[in-house]
Amino acid sequence: MVEEADDTLKERLQSDREEGLRWYALQTYSGHENKVKKLLERKIEEMDGGPEEKPIREVIVPTQEVVEIKGGKKVTKEKRLYPGYVLVQMKLDQETMHEINNVQGVIRFLGGEGGDPQPLKEAEINKILGITEEMEEAGPEEEVPFHTGQAVEIQEGPFSDFSGTVEEVFHDKGKVRVQVSLFGRPTSVELDYTQLEGY
Repeated sequence: MVEEADDTLKERLQSDREEGLRWYALQTYSGHENKVKKLLERKIEEMDGGPEEKPIREVIVPTQEVVEIKGGKKVTKEKRLYPGYVLVQMKLDQETMHEINNVQGVIRFLGGEGGDPQPLKEAEINKILGITEEMEEAGPEEEVPFHTGQAVEIQEGPFSDFSGTVEEVFHDKGKVRVQVSLFGRPTSVELDYTQLEGY
């Protein structure tokens, strides 16, 4: 399934390159990424021609879903992978550069010091688009607020009120391995990070 999606993505990128479409990074004011995306999408809608003929095609703000703890509950939220940047797929010419540079919130094209902006390398855009797709396939990654060596107290479960030390953090599973002293012997237990409180 993922391989098929990768093949389709590669084919699409190949045909886009043949049309002269490349991906460029735009630096924006921090916190204005989604506003810039909406303004650019409106500009694309207003352009003449069908979707396949427009010189500016697509705008993305690369994000991934992370799980955080708010008030003792797991909350899924979107986190920007590159705060302050928006990616745009376009044919670069004076007109499209002018259009984009006049969008409110855009500071500049990345990599354009003293000349034309440089498109993102194929490996970079594959990685960015791949990250976005992999995250959708794998589900959100948990942002575990503990680190190795940290002293913690277990708040719930059979080991509640035990204190211990974090041995390992499993971000992909949202779990933490903690070493506790059980009957005077060090014992490792794997717990959900929501069961712990750090010192």
